[in-house]
Amino acid sequence: MIEVQPSGAALGADIIGADLSKPLSSEDFGAIHRAWMTHLVLRFRGQNLTDEHLMAFSRNFGALDGNPRHAQVEGRSPAAASGFVNIISNVVENGKSIGGLGNYEAKWHSDMSYNPIPPMASALYALEIPPEGGDTSFANMYTAYETLPDDIQTRVRALNCVHDSSLNSVGQLRVGFEDVTDPRKTPGALHPIVRTHPATGRLCLFLGRRRNAYIPGLDLADSEALLDTLWHHATQPEHCWTQQWTLGDLVLWDNRAALHRRDEFDGTARRVMHRTQISGDRPF
Repeated sequence: MIEVQPSGAALGADIIGADLSKPLSSEDFGAIHRAWMTHLVLRFRGQNLTDEHLMAFSRNFGALDGNPRHAQVEGRSPAAASGFVNIISNVVENGKSIGGLGNYEAKWHSDMSYNPIPPMASALYALEIPPEGGDTSFANMYTAYETLPDDIQTRVRALNCVHDSSLNSVGQLRVGFEDVTDPRKTPGALHPIVRTHPATGRLCLFLGRRRNAYIPGLDLADSEALLDTLWHHATQPEHCWTQQWTLGDLVLWDNRAALHRRDEFDGTARRVMHRTQISGDRPF
């Protein structure tokens, strides 16, 4: 029997009683999916998964999305080499990084929102964790939108934002891109600031990475001021919940209606996480 234990915060819930190394019954998947639509972020503790298990679980929700451009997958597993399991790690073996993003702080973002069709979800599984640090925080973009002042709600419903494709979530310049000095020239997809969730029909903010974001049609100062207001409001503690990792945790989040970030950690400690992403649709 699947049991759902809400975090008590603005989002997040534990799913008790699911062994993700085994196929899910239709009843169990239905319970998990309903909990996901309600809580946006689900945590499954005490899992023992191979990459094949991780991919099989993720495919319950839809087709898998390929890894981000230039993601490092230095032969940790056949599944990683296939392009559907992305390794998030600071570990270096034989002089080569086995994964990406190192041990740095990852700023608030939505995964791959710089693409015209971003993934709808990500599933992150903990294989090795540092003794402290590396926690992942999530922010509820439903409540962030719903608690905006009415005048700002009305204003942002008519606006779009460019989501920067030149930097990754830890601020590193991606290969093949030039450093952006004028946000009005930011490369990346244009998305509505307020999107409609295709499954629930609810409105939510859709924010990517703050740095280099730009709202076409506004002068730069107005764009910067409005974006600063939105990010500050959306990431206040009342909209957030933080995942403190333990070995065997799998966390699934809705990329359409939740932002996330990661704390930095000691670079001499090992952190190895495997991630899948599930294909989405064009924001509207």
